[in-house]
Amino acid sequence: MNTHQAKLLALTLLEIKKLLADYLGRDVDAPMSVRVAAHMAYALHNEAEAVFNNTDFEIGDASVKIHAIDQILGVTDGASLLDRFNIETKNILNSGQPFTKPTQ
Repeated sequence: MNTHQAKLLALTLLEIKKLLADYLGRDVDAPMSVRVAAHMAYALHNEAEAVFNNTDFEIGDASVKIHAIDQILGVTDGASLLDRFNIETKNILNSGQPFTKPTQ
């Protein structure tokens, strides 16, 4: 992925965070999928800023934030996302392709 693509995705996540800000919290009257999306965008907005600014962020720290969404909302969406990420990472490693750290 080139820098322009990453920046566009990062800005999109930041915009989604703004649009869904009213759906943050434990006691919000909205579909759970909207609430989860709001929390994911909020949880990763600093990482999106880092990507936009072409700097690195810690995957472990981002993973902790994603996992916390499950605790806050009583869902398993964060764990499912992290499982998919880990499976894709393992598939790349097992394929013999060189694994490169995602660029920001």
